[in-house]
Amino acid sequence: MRIGSLNRLVTIKRPSIEQDAAGQPLEAMVTVAKVWANVRHKTGAESIRADKETSVVQSSIRIRRRTDLNAGMEVHLDSTVYKIRAVLPDEESRERVDLVCEIVQ
Repeated sequence: MRIGSLNRLVTIKRPSIEQDAAGQPLEAMVTVAKVWANVRHKTGAESIRADKETSVVQSSIRIRRRTDLNAGMEVHLDSTVYKIRAVLPDEESRERVDLVCEIVQ
């Protein structure tokens, strides 16, 4: 994999259930890793969800191979949050993994 194509530093986070001071469950996002990535926006579409017009951007984020990622995690790039919908490992060269993501605005 050419290192020059991984030109954006992203943070990968996973959901976690913790407790607040009163002992109540509190959902939080915990950092898994900070990695270099190549972010490509594939398509954009508008749809109606819950009686509200919503913009959806589909993206592909390529990083070096990792085995600790799954759907439901998030990728944070600056102020943009990408929801990971699928993890596609490259089984041929075993050098990279593509994350199929969505930005819902």
